[in-house]
Amino acid sequence: MGLIGPALCASLLIALEPPSKPFLDKNSFLLSSAGFRVQVANDAAGKKALDALPPHRFVIHRNGGDVRYLYAEPQHCVCIFIGTQANYQDYRDIVGRSITQPDDVAPDYKTQASALLYGDPYDWDSLHQPDSMAEYLQTYY
Repeated sequence: MGLIGPALCASLLIALEPPSKPFLDKNSFLLSSAGFRVQVANDAAGKKALDALPPHRFVIHRNGGDVRYLYAEPQHCVCIFIGTQANYQDYRDIVGRSITQPDDVAPDYKTQASALLYGDPYDWDSLHQPDSMAEYLQTYY
């Protein structure tokens, strides 16, 4: 029990730190590899959607029978990754694999990825977002 407290505090502190550039580079690649589509926030509506989502966290967006997983990346690509539940599961499987890392990848990647995947994705409805945002995101499904 004595070791759980410090480990939990350390993982929470890591979760609060901004992700490193090597992590963001690799994470964007992994999201794309898992099938997430990239929607660049290069107009007013895109920037509004990007700002409405928590950065570096998965959000589940339900629209009728459609369920999409959204991941806002405001630093690296200024974009939103949009995928299905299968894409999300593929991403988790990729991150969970024990792959030998090349020398140029930050050693803290696995720790940062664990912090990113800590807990379940947010439910869009729990974020109390306006309906107009749902309409914007629906055009990218």
